[in-house]
Amino acid sequence: MATSPAEIVREYGPFAEVQNIGGLTFDGAHVWFASGDRINALDPASGLIMRAIETGATAGTAFDGKHLFQIFERSIKKIDPQTGRVLGTIPAPGDGGDSGLAWAEGTLWVGQHRGRKVHQIDPETGRILRTIDSNRFVTGVTWVDGELWHGTWEGEESELRRIDPVSGKVQERLAMPPGTGLSGLESDGADRFFCGGGRSGKVRVVRRPRRGAAANGD
Repeated sequence: MATSPAEIVREYGPFAEVQNIGGLTFDGAHVWFASGDRINALDPASGLIMRAIETGATAGTAFDGKHLFQIFERSIKKIDPQTGRVLGTIPAPGDGGDSGLAWAEGTLWVGQHRGRKVHQIDPETGRILRTIDSNRFVTGVTWVDGELWHGTWEGEESELRRIDPVSGKVQERLAMPPGTGLSGLESDGADRFFCGGGRSGKVRVVRRPRRGAAANGD
């Protein structure tokens, strides 16, 4: 399958005291990204970090419209974004090998990095409802307009992949420039993907292709 180049339209960072960017999510106003010991709220208009929640945040981040969900080691925390209080925790399906996190269809979708899988889980119990296999490492995970996308990053190569949510078959690929890491992925619900840049300390914005415009579309 042909691969199209990812169109990077903006970069944020690096940010002071941020050594590594893990998962990220979008609440309609701010891009929240994990950086090890806190979750940061980035204003995508100004590029400034507006506030932060002090909490362990080692991988994927998600937002369900009211709460943040954050992977920390072997668990997923449910957090009140207004107070920063942890409201509950559930086990992460990858037992410490988890990566991306997304909210869709009333459930959580969790990337299992080296396991090359995406799990749909019950947000109350952590029970696995469905598993989709990938043939590459899985970093970020996001849904937009009924499309399931995940990020992958192996060596010096990273890309965004649109996959069939049943079979896992790759339907579209957007290749990041060589040497550009991709540690997290989130859609703004329209034409932008927010991508974590790992140890670069950057958040990058990639334009989402218009349907039918990609070289390797459906």
